[in-house]
Amino acid sequence: MNGTRLRSWTTASAISAAGVIAAAGVAEAVGVAAKDTVKVLVESVVGAALAGVAAALLLVLLRRARVAVQAAVAALAPVAAVAIGVTWATSNMFITQHDLRILWVVLVAAGAAGMATALILAGRVAEASRSVGEMARRLGEAGPVAMVKAGAGTGADGTRPRRSVPGELAALDAELRLTSSRLARAQLESEAIDRKRRELVAWVTHDLRTPLAGIRAMIEALEDGVVSDAPTVSRYHATIRLEADRLAGLVDDLFELSQIQSGTLSLALVPVALDEVLADAIEGAGVAARAKGVHLICEVGDPCPVVEVATPEMIRVVRNLLDNAIRHTQTSGTVELNAGIDDDGSSVEVSVLDGCGGIPPEDLGRVFEMGYRGDVARTPGEGRGGLGLAVAQGLVQAHDGHISVSNEATGCRFTVRIPLRHLAQEPTPTG
Repeated sequence: MNGTRLRSWTTASAISAAGVIAAAGVAEAVGVAAKDTVKVLVESVVGAALAGVAAALLLVLLRRARVAVQAAVAALAPVAAVAIGVTWATSNMFITQHDLRILWVVLVAAGAAGMATALILAGRVAEASRSVGEMARRLGEAGPVAMVKAGAGTGADGTRPRRSVPGELAALDAELRLTSSRLARAQLESEAIDRKRRELVAWVTHDLRTPLAGIRAMIEALEDGVVSDAPTVSRYHATIRLEADRLAGLVDDLFELSQIQSGTLSLALVPVALDEVLADAIEGAGVAARAKGVHLICEVGDPCPVVEVATPEMIRVVRNLLDNAIRHTQTSGTVELNAGIDDDGSSVEVSVLDGCGGIPPEDLGRVFEMGYRGDVARTPGEGRGGLGLAVAQGLVQAHDGHISVSNEATGCRFTVRIPLRHLAQEPTPTG
Protein backbone atom coordinates (compact mmCIF):
# COMPACT_ATOMS: atom_id res chain seq x y z
CA MET A 1 0.00 0.00 0.00
CA ASN A 2 2.80 2.47 0.87
CA GLY A 3 4.56 1.67 -2.39
CA THR A 4 1.38 2.39 -4.37
CA ARG A 5 0.89 5.74 -2.65
CA LEU A 6 4.52 6.67 -3.25
CA ARG A 7 4.16 5.90 -6.95
CA SER A 8 0.98 7.99 -7.09
CA TRP A 9 2.67 10.97 -5.46
CA THR A 10 5.70 10.59 -7.72
CA THR A 11 3.53 10.52 -10.85
CA ALA A 12 1.48 13.53 -9.71
CA SER A 13 4.62 15.54 -8.92
CA ALA A 14 6.12 14.70 -12.31
CA ILE A 15 2.95 15.76 -14.14
CA SER A 16 2.78 19.02 -12.16
CA ALA A 17 6.41 19.86 -12.88
CA ALA A 18 5.91 19.10 -16.56
CA GLY A 19 2.84 21.36 -16.61
CA VAL A 20 4.70 24.28 -15.01
CA ILE A 21 7.59 23.89 -17.45
CA ALA A 22 5.18 23.73 -20.40
CA ALA A 23 3.29 26.82 -19.19
CA ALA A 24 6.55 28.74 -18.84
CA GLY A 25 7.52 27.71 -22.36
CA VAL A 26 4.18 28.90 -23.77
CA ALA A 27 4.52 32.22 -21.95
CA GLU A 28 7.99 32.70 -23.39
CA ALA A 29 6.76 31.81 -26.87
CA VAL A 30 3.87 34.33 -26.84
CA GLY A 31 5.99 37.12 -25.33
CA VAL A 32 4.63 37.37 -21.79
CA ALA A 33 6.93 39.21 -19.46
CA ALA A 34 8.96 37.08 -17.08
CA LYS A 35 7.58 38.88 -14.01
CA ASP A 36 3.99 38.30 -15.11
CA THR A 37 4.75 34.68 -16.02
CA VAL A 38 6.12 33.94 -12.57
CA LYS A 39 3.15 35.57 -10.88
CA VAL A 40 0.62 33.68 -12.98
CA LEU A 41 2.41 30.37 -12.46
CA VAL A 42 2.57 30.89 -8.69
CA GLU A 43 -1.12 31.80 -8.52
CA SER A 44 -2.06 28.84 -10.73
CA VAL A 45 -0.06 26.35 -8.65
CA VAL A 46 -1.44 27.73 -5.38
CA GLY A 47 -4.98 27.69 -6.79
CA ALA A 48 -4.60 24.12 -7.96
CA ALA A 49 -3.19 23.12 -4.57
CA LEU A 50 -6.15 24.73 -2.78
CA ALA A 51 -8.60 22.99 -5.07
CA GLY A 52 -6.78 19.67 -4.54
CA VAL A 53 -6.80 20.04 -0.74
CA ALA A 54 -10.51 20.94 -0.78
CA ALA A 55 -11.30 17.92 -3.00
CA ALA A 56 -9.20 15.63 -0.77
CA LEU A 57 -11.01 16.81 2.37
CA LEU A 58 -14.36 16.38 0.64
CA LEU A 59 -13.41 12.85 -0.44
CA VAL A 60 -12.47 12.02 3.15
CA LEU A 61 -15.91 13.17 4.28
CA LEU A 62 -17.53 11.19 1.46
CA ARG A 63 -15.30 8.11 1.82
CA ARG A 64 -18.35 5.88 2.33
CA ALA A 65 -20.35 7.47 -0.45
CA ARG A 66 -20.97 5.79 -3.78
CA VAL A 67 -18.19 5.55 -6.34
CA ALA A 68 -20.12 7.87 -8.68
CA VAL A 69 -20.20 10.68 -6.09
CA GLN A 70 -16.50 10.38 -5.35
CA ALA A 71 -15.67 10.29 -9.07
CA ALA A 72 -17.73 13.47 -9.58
CA VAL A 73 -15.78 15.25 -6.84
CA ALA A 74 -12.51 14.13 -8.42
CA ALA A 75 -13.66 15.37 -11.84
CA LEU A 76 -14.67 18.80 -10.51
CA ALA A 77 -11.32 19.36 -8.77
CA PRO A 78 -9.43 20.48 -11.92
CA VAL A 79 -12.36 22.66 -12.94
CA ALA A 80 -12.22 24.33 -9.53
CA ALA A 81 -8.47 24.81 -9.90
CA VAL A 82 -8.98 26.59 -13.24
CA ALA A 83 -11.75 28.73 -11.74
CA ILE A 84 -9.49 29.86 -8.89
CA GLY A 85 -6.72 30.71 -11.34
CA VAL A 86 -9.12 32.70 -13.53
CA THR A 87 -10.44 34.63 -10.53
CA TRP A 88 -6.94 35.65 -9.51
CA ALA A 89 -6.09 36.58 -13.10
CA THR A 90 -9.17 38.81 -13.26
CA SER A 91 -8.16 40.57 -10.08
CA ASN A 92 -4.85 41.41 -11.75
CA MET A 93 -6.65 42.72 -14.88
CA PHE A 94 -5.11 40.18 -17.21
CA ILE A 95 -8.41 39.73 -19.04
CA THR A 96 -11.44 41.98 -19.68
CA GLN A 97 -14.78 41.62 -17.90
CA HIS A 98 -16.38 40.44 -21.15
CA ASP A 99 -13.78 37.73 -21.55
CA LEU A 100 -14.25 36.78 -17.90
CA ARG A 101 -17.99 36.25 -18.36
CA ILE A 102 -17.37 34.10 -21.40
CA LEU A 103 -14.77 32.10 -19.51
CA TRP A 104 -17.17 31.49 -16.61
CA VAL A 105 -19.74 30.17 -19.09
CA VAL A 106 -17.09 27.82 -20.46
CA LEU A 107 -16.13 26.72 -16.95
CA VAL A 108 -19.72 25.99 -15.95
CA ALA A 109 -20.32 24.02 -19.14
CA ALA A 110 -17.03 22.18 -18.73
CA GLY A 111 -17.85 21.39 -15.10
CA ALA A 112 -21.25 19.95 -16.04
CA ALA A 113 -19.74 17.88 -18.83
CA GLY A 114 -16.97 16.68 -16.53
CA MET A 115 -19.48 15.67 -13.87
CA ALA A 116 -21.59 13.78 -16.42
CA THR A 117 -18.52 11.99 -17.75
CA ALA A 118 -17.42 11.17 -14.21
CA LEU A 119 -20.84 9.72 -13.39
CA ILE A 120 -20.78 7.54 -16.52
CA LEU A 121 -17.28 6.28 -15.87
CA ALA A 122 -18.03 5.79 -12.18
CA GLY A 123 -21.08 3.73 -13.12
CA ARG A 124 -18.89 1.37 -15.11
CA VAL A 125 -16.43 1.13 -12.25
CA ALA A 126 -19.26 0.49 -9.79
CA GLU A 127 -20.69 -2.20 -12.07
CA ALA A 128 -17.36 -3.98 -12.23
CA SER A 129 -16.91 -3.59 -8.48
CA ARG A 130 -20.34 -5.08 -7.82
CA SER A 131 -19.55 -7.98 -10.14
CA VAL A 132 -16.30 -8.73 -8.36
CA GLY A 133 -18.02 -8.35 -4.98
CA GLU A 134 -20.80 -10.69 -6.07
CA MET A 135 -18.23 -13.28 -7.12
CA ALA A 136 -16.45 -13.01 -3.77
CA ARG A 137 -19.77 -13.39 -1.94
CA ARG A 138 -20.76 -16.44 -3.97
CA LEU A 139 -17.29 -17.92 -3.46
CA GLY A 140 -17.84 -17.75 0.28
CA GLU A 141 -21.41 -19.04 0.21
CA ALA A 142 -21.45 -21.65 -2.57
CA GLY A 143 -17.82 -22.76 -2.36
CA PRO A 144 -15.14 -22.93 -5.06
CA VAL A 145 -16.39 -26.16 -6.68
CA ALA A 146 -19.86 -24.70 -7.22
CA MET A 147 -18.28 -21.53 -8.59
CA VAL A 148 -16.19 -23.44 -11.12
CA LYS A 149 -19.12 -25.61 -12.21
CA ALA A 150 -21.36 -22.57 -12.61
CA GLY A 151 -18.66 -20.53 -14.35
CA ALA A 152 -16.37 -18.64 -12.02
CA GLY A 153 -16.62 -14.89 -12.27
CA THR A 154 -20.27 -14.64 -13.33
CA GLY A 155 -22.46 -12.02 -11.86
CA ALA A 156 -25.73 -12.37 -9.98
CA ASP A 157 -27.64 -12.65 -13.24
CA GLY A 158 -25.27 -15.31 -14.61
CA THR A 159 -23.40 -12.90 -16.90
CA ARG A 160 -19.71 -12.21 -16.81
CA PRO A 161 -18.36 -8.75 -15.92
CA ARG A 162 -17.57 -6.42 -18.79
CA ARG A 163 -14.08 -6.50 -20.14
CA SER A 164 -13.78 -2.69 -20.31
CA VAL A 165 -13.14 -2.28 -16.60
CA PRO A 166 -10.22 -0.63 -14.80
CA GLY A 167 -7.01 -2.60 -14.78
CA GLU A 168 -7.02 -3.07 -11.00
CA LEU A 169 -10.55 -4.52 -10.96
CA ALA A 170 -9.85 -6.64 -14.02
CA ALA A 171 -6.75 -8.00 -12.31
CA LEU A 172 -8.75 -8.64 -9.13
CA ASP A 173 -11.40 -10.45 -11.16
CA ALA A 174 -8.74 -12.61 -12.80
CA GLU A 175 -7.15 -13.38 -9.43
CA LEU A 176 -10.53 -14.37 -7.98
CA ARG A 177 -11.14 -16.68 -10.92
CA LEU A 178 -7.71 -18.26 -10.49
CA THR A 179 -8.16 -18.54 -6.72
CA SER A 180 -11.57 -20.13 -7.21
CA SER A 181 -10.11 -22.69 -9.60
CA ARG A 182 -7.24 -23.51 -7.23
CA LEU A 183 -9.59 -23.79 -4.26
CA ALA A 184 -11.89 -26.02 -6.31
CA ARG A 185 -9.03 -28.37 -7.16
CA ALA A 186 -7.87 -28.38 -3.54
CA GLN A 187 -11.41 -29.05 -2.32
CA LEU A 188 -11.90 -31.91 -4.76
CA GLU A 189 -8.55 -33.41 -3.76
CA SER A 190 -9.44 -33.03 -0.09
CA GLU A 191 -12.82 -34.68 -0.66
CA ALA A 192 -11.18 -37.54 -2.57
CA ILE A 193 -8.63 -38.05 0.22
CA ASP A 194 -11.37 -37.93 2.84
CA ARG A 195 -13.46 -40.42 0.87
CA LYS A 196 -10.50 -42.79 0.55
CA ARG A 197 -9.80 -42.40 4.25
CA ARG A 198 -13.37 -43.36 5.14
CA GLU A 199 -13.25 -46.30 2.74
CA LEU A 200 -9.92 -47.41 4.19
CA VAL A 201 -11.28 -47.23 7.75
CA ALA A 202 -14.32 -49.26 6.71
CA TRP A 203 -12.21 -51.85 4.88
CA VAL A 204 -9.64 -52.18 7.65
CA THR A 205 -12.42 -52.46 10.23
CA HIS A 206 -13.91 -55.32 8.19
CA ASP A 207 -10.54 -57.02 7.83
CA LEU A 208 -9.89 -56.70 11.57
CA ARG A 209 -13.34 -57.76 12.72
CA THR A 210 -13.51 -60.99 10.69
CA PRO A 211 -10.30 -62.67 11.96
CA LEU A 212 -10.90 -61.39 15.49
CA ALA A 213 -14.35 -62.98 15.48
CA GLY A 214 -12.83 -66.28 14.30
CA ILE A 215 -10.08 -66.13 16.93
CA ARG A 216 -12.62 -65.40 19.65
CA ALA A 217 -14.86 -68.27 18.57
CA MET A 218 -11.97 -70.77 18.52
CA ILE A 219 -10.66 -69.59 21.91
CA GLU A 220 -14.13 -69.92 23.44
CA ALA A 221 -14.46 -73.41 21.96
CA LEU A 222 -11.12 -74.39 23.49
CA GLU A 223 -11.97 -72.85 26.86
CA ASP A 224 -15.41 -74.51 27.05
CA GLY A 225 -14.02 -77.90 26.09
CA VAL A 226 -16.19 -78.11 22.99
CA VAL A 227 -13.05 -79.15 21.11
CA SER A 228 -10.92 -81.68 22.92
CA ASP A 229 -9.37 -84.09 20.40
CA ALA A 230 -5.70 -83.37 19.78
CA PRO A 231 -5.81 -82.92 15.97
CA THR A 232 -8.63 -80.37 16.16
CA VAL A 233 -6.98 -78.51 19.04
CA SER A 234 -3.73 -78.39 17.09
CA ARG A 235 -5.56 -77.12 14.02
CA TYR A 236 -7.28 -74.43 16.08
CA HIS A 237 -3.95 -73.32 17.52
CA ALA A 238 -2.40 -73.12 14.04
CA THR A 239 -5.37 -71.15 12.73
CA ILE A 240 -5.22 -68.73 15.65
CA ARG A 241 -1.50 -68.22 15.03
CA LEU A 242 -2.12 -67.64 11.31
CA GLU A 243 -4.88 -65.09 11.96
CA ALA A 244 -2.72 -63.32 14.55
CA ASP A 245 0.11 -63.09 12.03
CA ARG A 246 -2.30 -61.62 9.47
CA LEU A 247 -3.51 -59.04 11.97
CA ALA A 248 0.09 -58.13 12.86
CA GLY A 249 0.89 -57.76 9.17
CA LEU A 250 -2.11 -55.48 8.67
CA VAL A 251 -1.02 -53.30 11.58
CA ASP A 252 2.52 -53.17 10.15
CA ASP A 253 1.14 -52.07 6.77
CA LEU A 254 -0.93 -49.32 8.37
CA PHE A 255 2.05 -48.09 10.40
CA GLU A 256 4.33 -48.04 7.37
CA LEU A 257 1.71 -46.24 5.29
CA SER A 258 1.35 -43.59 7.98
CA GLN A 259 5.12 -43.04 7.94
CA ILE A 260 5.18 -42.81 4.14
CA GLN A 261 2.30 -40.34 3.92
CA SER A 262 3.54 -38.19 6.80
CA GLY A 263 7.05 -38.02 5.33
CA THR A 264 8.66 -39.46 8.48
CA LEU A 265 9.95 -42.64 6.82
CA SER A 266 13.73 -42.79 7.20
CA LEU A 267 15.72 -44.93 4.76
CA ALA A 268 19.20 -46.25 5.53
CA LEU A 269 20.67 -46.75 2.05
CA VAL A 270 23.43 -49.33 1.71
CA PRO A 271 24.98 -51.06 -1.32
CA VAL A 272 23.62 -54.59 -1.67
CA ALA A 273 23.69 -57.21 -4.43
CA LEU A 274 20.28 -57.34 -6.06
CA ASP A 275 20.14 -61.14 -6.03
CA GLU A 276 20.42 -61.09 -2.23
CA VAL A 277 17.36 -58.86 -1.97
CA LEU A 278 15.43 -61.16 -4.31
CA ALA A 279 16.55 -64.29 -2.47
CA ASP A 280 15.28 -62.98 0.87
CA ALA A 281 11.94 -61.98 -0.69
CA ILE A 282 11.54 -65.37 -2.40
CA GLU A 283 12.33 -67.20 0.83
CA GLY A 284 9.51 -65.37 2.59
CA ALA A 285 7.02 -65.87 -0.23
CA GLY A 286 8.03 -69.46 -0.94
CA VAL A 287 5.82 -70.92 1.79
CA ALA A 288 2.65 -69.43 0.29
CA ALA A 289 3.76 -70.44 -3.22
CA ARG A 290 4.34 -74.07 -2.22
CA ALA A 291 1.06 -74.21 -0.32
CA LYS A 292 -0.81 -73.10 -3.42
CA GLY A 293 1.30 -75.05 -5.90
CA VAL A 294 2.61 -71.96 -7.67
CA HIS A 295 6.05 -72.18 -9.30
CA LEU A 296 8.46 -69.30 -8.65
CA ILE A 297 11.04 -68.52 -11.34
CA CYS A 298 13.78 -65.96 -10.70
CA GLU A 299 16.19 -64.60 -13.33
CA VAL A 300 18.83 -61.97 -12.59
CA GLY A 301 20.94 -60.30 -15.25
CA ASP A 302 24.64 -61.07 -15.53
CA PRO A 303 26.56 -59.46 -13.99
CA CYS A 304 24.30 -59.04 -11.00
CA PRO A 305 23.89 -55.29 -10.29
CA VAL A 306 24.69 -53.85 -6.88
CA VAL A 307 22.03 -51.37 -5.89
CA GLU A 308 22.09 -48.83 -3.09
CA VAL A 309 18.78 -49.20 -1.27
CA ALA A 310 17.27 -49.60 2.16
CA THR A 311 17.48 -53.39 2.25
CA PRO A 312 14.50 -54.24 4.54
CA GLU A 313 12.21 -51.84 2.67
CA MET A 314 13.25 -53.13 -0.77
CA ILE A 315 12.75 -56.73 0.36
CA ARG A 316 9.30 -55.64 1.54
CA VAL A 317 8.54 -54.21 -1.91
CA VAL A 318 9.50 -57.41 -3.75
CA ARG A 319 7.77 -59.58 -1.14
CA ASN A 320 4.53 -57.61 -1.46
CA LEU A 321 4.64 -57.95 -5.26
CA LEU A 322 5.29 -61.69 -4.98
CA ASP A 323 2.51 -62.19 -2.42
CA ASN A 324 0.10 -60.31 -4.68
CA ALA A 325 1.17 -62.37 -7.72
CA ILE A 326 0.88 -65.70 -5.87
CA ARG A 327 -2.54 -64.78 -4.49
CA HIS A 328 -3.93 -64.05 -7.97
CA THR A 329 -2.20 -66.88 -9.85
CA GLN A 330 -4.12 -70.13 -10.24
CA THR A 331 -2.84 -73.39 -8.76
CA SER A 332 0.04 -74.90 -10.75
CA GLY A 333 0.62 -71.50 -12.33
CA THR A 334 3.92 -69.65 -12.63
CA VAL A 335 5.19 -66.38 -11.20
CA GLU A 336 8.30 -64.95 -12.87
CA LEU A 337 10.70 -62.59 -11.12
CA ASN A 338 13.18 -60.79 -13.40
CA ALA A 339 15.83 -58.26 -12.44
CA GLY A 340 18.71 -56.39 -14.04
CA ILE A 341 19.70 -53.05 -15.55
CA ASP A 342 17.23 -51.63 -18.05
CA ASP A 343 18.01 -51.20 -21.76
CA ASP A 344 19.19 -47.60 -21.60
CA GLY A 345 21.29 -48.25 -18.49
CA SER A 346 19.59 -45.51 -16.46
CA SER A 347 18.08 -47.63 -13.71
CA VAL A 348 17.86 -51.06 -12.16
CA GLU A 349 14.65 -52.87 -13.02
CA VAL A 350 12.75 -55.55 -11.09
CA SER A 351 9.56 -57.04 -12.56
CA VAL A 352 7.05 -59.64 -11.37
CA LEU A 353 4.83 -61.41 -13.92
CA ASP A 354 1.87 -63.38 -12.58
CA GLY A 355 -0.77 -65.63 -14.11
CA CYS A 356 -3.89 -63.77 -13.08
CA GLY A 357 -5.19 -63.47 -16.63
CA GLY A 358 -4.94 -59.69 -16.70
CA ILE A 359 -6.46 -56.69 -14.96
CA PRO A 360 -9.49 -54.89 -16.45
CA PRO A 361 -8.32 -51.66 -18.15
CA GLU A 362 -10.58 -49.55 -15.92
CA ASP A 363 -8.84 -50.97 -12.83
CA LEU A 364 -5.22 -50.53 -13.94
CA GLY A 365 -5.11 -47.01 -12.56
CA ARG A 366 -6.48 -48.06 -9.18
CA VAL A 367 -4.38 -51.07 -8.22
CA PHE A 368 -2.07 -48.93 -6.05
CA GLU A 369 -4.91 -47.26 -4.15
CA MET A 370 -5.12 -47.96 -0.44
CA GLY A 371 -7.57 -50.76 0.31
CA TYR A 372 -8.27 -51.56 -3.32
CA ARG A 373 -8.48 -55.25 -4.18
CA GLY A 374 -10.61 -55.40 -7.27
CA ASP A 375 -12.92 -58.04 -5.81
CA VAL A 376 -16.56 -57.19 -5.28
CA ALA A 377 -16.94 -58.91 -1.90
CA ARG A 378 -14.12 -58.02 0.44
CA THR A 379 -13.50 -61.42 1.98
CA PRO A 380 -10.25 -61.36 3.93
CA GLY A 381 -8.71 -64.32 2.11
CA GLU A 382 -4.93 -64.20 2.16
CA GLY A 383 -4.59 -60.46 1.72
CA ARG A 384 -3.93 -57.82 4.35
CA GLY A 385 -6.55 -55.16 3.72
CA GLY A 386 -5.46 -54.46 0.15
CA LEU A 387 -2.55 -52.33 1.41
CA GLY A 388 0.39 -54.32 0.01
CA LEU A 389 0.62 -52.55 -3.34
CA ALA A 390 0.05 -49.14 -1.74
CA VAL A 391 2.93 -49.83 0.67
CA ALA A 392 5.12 -51.02 -2.21
CA GLN A 393 4.42 -47.87 -4.22
CA GLY A 394 5.22 -45.64 -1.25
CA LEU A 395 8.51 -47.41 -0.54
CA VAL A 396 9.57 -47.28 -4.20
CA GLN A 397 8.79 -43.56 -4.39
CA ALA A 398 10.78 -43.06 -1.18
CA HIS A 399 13.76 -44.45 -3.15
CA ASP A 400 13.01 -41.86 -5.91
CA GLY A 401 11.88 -44.78 -8.05
CA HIS A 402 8.80 -45.65 -10.05
CA ILE A 403 6.42 -48.61 -10.04
CA SER A 404 3.98 -49.46 -12.83
CA VAL A 405 1.68 -52.25 -13.96
CA SER A 406 0.71 -53.50 -17.41
CA ASN A 407 -1.18 -56.46 -18.85
CA GLU A 408 0.62 -59.24 -20.69
CA ALA A 409 -0.50 -62.48 -22.27
CA THR A 410 -0.60 -64.62 -19.14
CA GLY A 411 -1.45 -61.97 -16.61
CA CYS A 412 -0.02 -58.65 -15.48
CA ARG A 413 3.52 -57.41 -14.90
CA PHE A 414 4.52 -55.10 -12.07
CA THR A 415 7.76 -53.24 -12.79
CA VAL A 416 9.94 -51.37 -10.28
CA ARG A 417 12.66 -48.99 -11.49
CA ILE A 418 15.28 -47.43 -9.20
CA PRO A 419 17.38 -44.59 -10.74
CA LEU A 420 20.98 -45.29 -11.70
CA ARG A 421 22.27 -42.83 -9.10
CA HIS A 422 21.38 -45.49 -6.52
CA LEU A 423 23.67 -48.02 -8.23
CA ALA A 424 27.22 -48.95 -7.32
CA GLN A 425 29.66 -50.77 -9.55
CA GLU A 426 31.16 -53.00 -6.87
CA PRO A 427 29.68 -54.25 -3.58
CA THR A 428 31.09 -52.75 -0.42
CA PRO A 429 33.48 -55.23 1.22
CA THR A 430 32.18 -56.66 4.47
CA GLY A 431 34.16 -57.59 7.56
